[in-house]
Amino acid sequence: MVEKLFAVSAPGLEAFTANELRGLGLAASLPATQAGAGMDEESGGVAFEGGRREIYRANLWLRTASRVLVRLGEFSAVNFQELRKKAGRLEWERFLIPGQSVTLRVTCRKSRLYHSDAVAERLAGAIGDRLGKPPLLEPQLAQNVPGELPEGQLAPILIVARLLHDRCTISVDSSGELLHRRGYRLATAKAPLRETLAAGMLLAAGWEPAAALLDPFCGSGTIPIEAALIKLGIAPGRARRFAFMDWPDFDGKLWETLLAEGQGNVPTGKATILASDRDAGAIEAARSNAERAGVSGEIEFTCRAVSDALAGIPPGSGIGWVVTNPPYGVRVSADKDLRNLYARFGKALREACPGWQVAILCNDERLVRQTGLRLDTSLSLVNGGVAVRLARGVVGE
Repeated sequence: MVEKLFAVSAPGLEAFTANELRGLGLAASLPATQAGAGMDEESGGVAFEGGRREIYRANLWLRTASRVLVRLGEFSAVNFQELRKKAGRLEWERFLIPGQSVTLRVTCRKSRLYHSDAVAERLAGAIGDRLGKPPLLEPQLAQNVPGELPEGQLAPILIVARLLHDRCTISVDSSGELLHRRGYRLATAKAPLRETLAAGMLLAAGWEPAAALLDPFCGSGTIPIEAALIKLGIAPGRARRFAFMDWPDFDGKLWETLLAEGQGNVPTGKATILASDRDAGAIEAARSNAERAGVSGEIEFTCRAVSDALAGIPPGSGIGWVVTNPPYGVRVSADKDLRNLYARFGKALREACPGWQVAILCNDERLVRQTGLRLDTSLSLVNGGVAVRLARGVVGE
């Protein structure tokens, strides 16, 4: 059965999610407006189509998406009676068992039905009308982590409803936890970077897996670990659970087949991904995370200041990439002047990495200018709710 699907992406990552979907052989299209993504906190995404196999593969392989939604139905509704009647005709039995826990997330804009709690109440009633037993409403989506739920208890399924101009769109979440939760990052350093954003930075930088990569502000190792997963062709979702595993029609045999395809290639044995940080605790966390991700042999971690890290690039590394998330205003104390750090960073890059590609995530273009590098800052992203830009360019140009 072909479904209308939607991969939710954080602002700025939509085009990279679309390219990922195309790489999976799926026709993907960016909506004409990103206002219809179905979630207030996540502004956009990519529409595509597929069946059970495509839903599983998208969750398993997408590196930059936040979650994958299945469009269950769309209809007009100008009063609560009409809403409940039409919602009750939808095929809820494909995703829920009678009495299962659900989380309803409702947004209402420019519609006669404007009270989100009242809409959620009618939708819960509609589910009960269809399945013969009302669902158990949960205030928030459970953390779908193995071992946290009592044996035999299913995690709540997230239902996303959007009313816009009296048009109701209802979607079912297939992911569960947000997709950036790969399962490897248990140890964190200060201001951890989401895995989806780290992967997006690598894709936006145009990093080629055969080339050297350096992150001199690696923190808990998210950028180098995501790079190693890309290099080895390892599916980012291979070590976690998904909401679709609790659907009545879950095909365990199909999932095992797809999972086997996502285990990746044999490690190369030669570390061309270099990661450093001046914080010894951060390096310890990064090593632990890389070990859990199964990529520790692909990354060389060192505890060094940024100038030493750049000076320590092995001879014969060729032209490579520096992709990094250095400290900036909201991540350090307000009275700490970072201009000198960025100036020293730029000087070290020019001395050690002429001709290398560089991508720097920062929320302050004035700091980026302190590097003395000519960088393109047109790509806007969001990091932990903060508007940032990815400054990209070539060292020395």
